[in-house]
Amino acid sequence: MNWITFPDDRLKVYGLHWFNEDKPVVRRLPTRLKDTFRPAVWDLAQCPAGGRIRFATDSEHIGICAKVSDNVVMNHITRIGQSGFDVYADGYFMGSVSPDEHGVISADWQVAPDKKLRNIEISMPLYKAVTIESIGIDDGAAIGDPAPYRVAKPVVYYGTSITQGGCASTPGTTYQSFVSRWLDADFVNLGFSGNGLGEPEVAAAVSEIDASCFVMDFWANVGAVEYGQRLPGFIGPIRENHPETPIIAIAPFYYAHDTVDPTHHNTQRKDAEAFVKQQRKEGDKRIYFFDGLKMISKEETYGLVDGVHPNSLGFYFMAKGLTPFLKRVLGL
Repeated sequence: MNWITFPDDRLKVYGLHWFNEDKPVVRRLPTRLKDTFRPAVWDLAQCPAGGRIRFATDSEHIGICAKVSDNVVMNHITRIGQSGFDVYADGYFMGSVSPDEHGVISADWQVAPDKKLRNIEISMPLYKAVTIESIGIDDGAAIGDPAPYRVAKPVVYYGTSITQGGCASTPGTTYQSFVSRWLDADFVNLGFSGNGLGEPEVAAAVSEIDASCFVMDFWANVGAVEYGQRLPGFIGPIRENHPETPIIAIAPFYYAHDTVDPTHHNTQRKDAEAFVKQQRKEGDKRIYFFDGLKMISKEETYGLVDGVHPNSLGFYFMAKGLTPFLKRVLGL
């Protein structure tokens, strides 16, 4: 097998907006802004959730060598989703890998039955910092640029552990990943587990990205009335830098506990909708409200691994709900 040392110009990195500043490190925020973020946010940015390696090749096999610091896994996510990789060939899932007891990641996936040019996408870990050493293809196989995304400017998602990918079974089954494949759209995942607090410092970083759309999805980390209160301060810097880019404010989906008391989420839903209506009344016709109940309703809470975080099925529900709306917003 021909092992290509990472990074390499033939291995295109998507989803990590500042990769070229800090490579070979795969992280989600730039080092030059480190001192502006709270330590918890910076630590979570070391997890390359949403990061993808893409290329075209006629290789029948794809290999990967990488290393994570430990093999610890949270109770409510798989080791593959938290610390591993998965691979897609022409949009079809072809395999995954998790680290061994020493944190070593090594895979040799057969992704095709014959020698034909295909688009390969390898998704990076959701909840673990990782060092990528090399990507393998068959000896003599061709390698080139992947087919460009139909939506080349990324959809940028900001939010919480749910946004980061807790708790997908594999890195490529977050809701953003489903949406990306269905709409052929690039994306950036800026979900920070337990720390999606709508902070202006993070908004300043987000506003550096030339996006096709910004999706605000941080309701799960703030209090009942805080979401509506924090939306203006977070969206403000982004709107200032991107006056015509669509912005979507997402309201809560259904937690299992909402059957007992839905007050918290109902307040967030009402306040977020009121904020968007006011902004549109004042002339911002490119801001939108999206009700999370269209993602996960009471009938779909079996897609939540702990009553809060979606598993891959729950993320599929989320994507099925959001995709038609996002498609209209993007004019597709």
